This record gives sequence, C-alpha cells and structure tokens, in this order.
Amino acid sequence: MWVAASAKSAVKKLQGFSFDNYEFLSIPNEKQLISLKVHSAGFLSDKSKVLAITFADSGLDLDITRNLEIWTLVSFQRSNKEDKKKDNFINLIPGYGVGTYAKSAEICISEFAKQLLKDNLEEYIPKDFQLNLEIIFPNGKFLAERTSNRAFGIVDGLSIIGTSAETFLSASPEQINHAKAELDRIVLDDPDTTIIFVIGENGFDLANTNNLGKSIIKVGNWLGPLLVDAAFKNVKRIFILGYHGKMIKLAGGIFHTHNHLADGRMEILTYLAYKEKIPTKIIDKIIGCNNIQDAFKMVESIDSRIANSLWLKIANTIEMKTLQYIAKYTANKVEVGVGLFDRERKIRWVSQYGKSMIKDKIFIDS
Repeated sequence: MWVAASAKSAVKKLQGFSFDNYEFLSIPNEKQLISLKVHSAGFLSDKSKVLAITFADSGLDLDITRNLEIWTLVSFQRSNKEDKKKDNFINLIPGYGVGTYAKSAEICISEFAKQLLKDNLEEYIPKDFQLNLEIIFPNGKFLAERTSNRAFGIVDGLSIIGTSAETFLSASPEQINHAKAELDRIVLDDPDTTIIFVIGENGFDLANTNNLGKSIIKVGNWLGPLLVDAAFKNVKRIFILGYHGKMIKLAGGIFHTHNHLADGRMEILTYLAYKEKIPTKIIDKIIGCNNIQDAFKMVESIDSRIANSLWLKIANTIEMKTLQYIAKYTANKVEVGVGLFDRERKIRWVSQYGKSMIKDKIFIDS
C-alpha cells in the first residue's frame, strides 16, 4: 500500500502535479478509497526522474516493517510494440533492500500488489510510454534477516507479497475474526466445497498459483480454532497447506503456531525421525542442527529417499493429529489433507487423503 502511495506521488510529480502529503488509492475489487501519508517527492538531476518517500505504518506493534522507509524512483521511456501487446506499461525494478527470487532475480511481488500499482498509476502514464518504477527499501536487507524469506528462496531484501488492503497481526483476534467471516461466506456460497487453509502469505500465493481452488483462507497462526469452527459448520473436506518448517508444529499437536506460544520443532522432528526408524547416526546429526531447514538440508544431502520418507511421515502425522484435534470438540466428520512446501516454494509432500483432494491440480516434486 505504501509502495503504491509513494509511486503515485512520484508519477504525479513527474507529470507536473503539485506535491500533496497524502495520496488516495483505489483498491482492487473494492469501491473504497484509502488515504495514505506521503513524506516527500522531488525531481532528480534534469527533471526526468522523481524520487518519492513514504513510511509504512501498519499500526501493528509486532510488525517488523513498521516505519519502514520506502523510496520509489520513477521515469518514463517510450514503449515498444511488444510492450503494447502485453499491456506491459510498468517496468518494476527491484532496488536496494527489495527481495528477489534467487533463481530468476525477478522481484518478489504478489499479483495483488501488481494490480494495485496498475490501478493507481495507469492514468498518469502517457500514451506510448512505459513507466520505470524502481522500489527501494534502505533498511530492507537488514530487516530481511529477521524473516524467513531466505527459506523461500527470496534474497537481498523484503518481499512485497501483500494479498489485501487490510493488515492483520497473525496472532491477533482480528486475524481469526476475519478468517471466520471468510469461512462463513464460502460455506454459504458453496456448502460442499473443499476449504483450503493456508499459513502465511507464501502459502496463500502458492495455493493461488497452483489453482488449488477458490475456497482459500489465510489463517495466520490460528489454525486450531478455525479447524473446529469449520467442523461445526459441517465442512466436509479441509486441505491444509504450509511451509514445512512451520507446519511441523502441528505434528506435535501444537495448533496455535506463533513462536511466542510454543516451538518444539526440533524436538518433534527428532521424535518423528526415531518413529520412522531413521539411522541413529542421522538422528544424532539432526539433534546437532540449529533449525529445521538446516536439518532438512543435512538429511537430504545424506540420502534424499530418507528425507522424503521423513517428510511424508510428518505430513501424514499432521493429518492424523488434525483429525484427533477436531474430534476433541465435535463428532462431525471431516476429511483432512495436508500439503507441505519447501524453501523453493514447491509443494513437495502431500498426505494420504490430501492427494485425492488436489488430484491432477499440482505436480508433487518428490
């Protein structure tokens, strides 16, 4: 949102509009306008470029991007015939502190964010021209070290993967209330649908990218209460998708996944490795690892078949634990499937019942 506000201020300045210390943004698929504060906007050198600055203000106490300084540097260039055909009038450039995919070096930005920029900038871009939009987070590289971006193959800074205009703290009541309201809407529209619960922005983006279905709900850390709520509402099928390093908590019966409540991931991994009868020498190495990702890479480097077997065990254990969790609160029958994705953002392991729920929709890379 603040990237879009900064970019709009910069483009308007480039077009000769006077600077305002706020910008109104239209939100994709919504009628409302949102007003956001802009710190400054000014020309550089020969007035062919404008730099604008905003500061993110989500209002959330535990948001690491709170007060994040955002720069947008804009300029125009004539577009070619190919750009016209593709309706490609915004050239997004990842500047310093902005996350890119390690494999492709492309900017890590969600479709929602792209649409937000398009909706708010298109009218200010002259015909037959393309907008060069460089996004810069001066403190982005430092803050990215405090996220799990690298685990998802995102390097050099913070990703821009918002999926809505609203900001929720994953452990706050606002998050669960929003998710419950979304569940109510989906069940009312299609009572027989398979509900897809995803943990985190990366899971949400991956579920949409793989076209797993239309009934996708981002649950934050509140999975347990939402599972029970879905069961009470007679949902028949639930598919849970998340990053393996987060989802492993569910295999230990931890259904509120925020770190400040409980962790235990390495202990759970060690126990399940023992249950899977993995060689003791490998289990000893797992115990010596600092985190789940290091442990996974270590096991995979020794024997990829053992690593695959272990994570399938984890997916199936999550499925079983989820059914047990729901059964504690209601006798309503629910089918549960589980999918785990890795740091390359590939869905790698799917539980027994999960395979039938998303059959033919994804290729499992195991």
